[in-house]
Amino acid sequence: MGRGTLRLIYRLGIYCLISYLALCLLMFLFQRRLLYLPSRHPIPASGQEYGLRLWPQVNEHYLGYLGGAIQPEARGTVVVFHGNAGSARDRGYFAEALGELGFRVLLAEYPGYGARSGKPSQKALVEQAQHIIRQVKDHFPGPVFLWGESLGAGVVAAAAAETSDVDGLVLLTPWDSLTEVAQSLYWFLPVRLLIKDRYASSSYLANYQGPVAVVLAENDEIIPIHHGEKLFNSLQSPKKRWVFAGAGHNSWPANRNEKWWQEVMDFVTKPK
Repeated sequence: MGRGTLRLIYRLGIYCLISYLALCLLMFLFQRRLLYLPSRHPIPASGQEYGLRLWPQVNEHYLGYLGGAIQPEARGTVVVFHGNAGSARDRGYFAEALGELGFRVLLAEYPGYGARSGKPSQKALVEQAQHIIRQVKDHFPGPVFLWGESLGAGVVAAAAAETSDVDGLVLLTPWDSLTEVAQSLYWFLPVRLLIKDRYASSSYLANYQGPVAVVLAENDEIIPIHHGEKLFNSLQSPKKRWVFAGAGHNSWPANRNEKWWQEVMDFVTKPK
């Protein structure tokens, strides 16, 4: 092999290394734009679909949308933390289904989503979730249950680990750790070194003692089901699992007449 060939190989190697390091840098700098995909909109008018109303204030300082059962008759409050895309007002079907079961429902909104100010990050979302839990305990009687969808399941796990004011959890299409999910997707990058928001749900819930319902989609193309299975297997508290056969990440049965809504809430509300 001649010197010219060696120089060419050396230069190609340098170019490849520089390109790889540049890709790592771009991933580090812009990773939150890949993770958080908020829908932005003005302060909604009253009379939202599903009977939702802003809570606790009708301005940019609102924390979410309140719906569901009439307050004095509610069996408790379910606080729903949605996935990484859209906004809370896109999840009115939670309020419809859970409200019909007798629960007061709050669809929590994240900083930087909807009409709320701020920038989303794990720290911002989890701190806000803890604040919302305290506000709910101060405003409403009865037990408090947290429901997390996808990214929201990671928020719920982190928030529940830091408070004793939560009576049960429902984790819909969750992961064991965002780091592990991201590493499997971007196997060619050192994700474990680059990632900022880790949402290590299995670790957060290691000491949680309340009931946990884990709801999985068999053909989840976003968070492969084995991540949810690993989370379920790691739980030491009372737990039960539901698996939607043939369902994908966003195609699980959301109709309010589906029996699983009742089954899940019966499990997390049963006497300890």
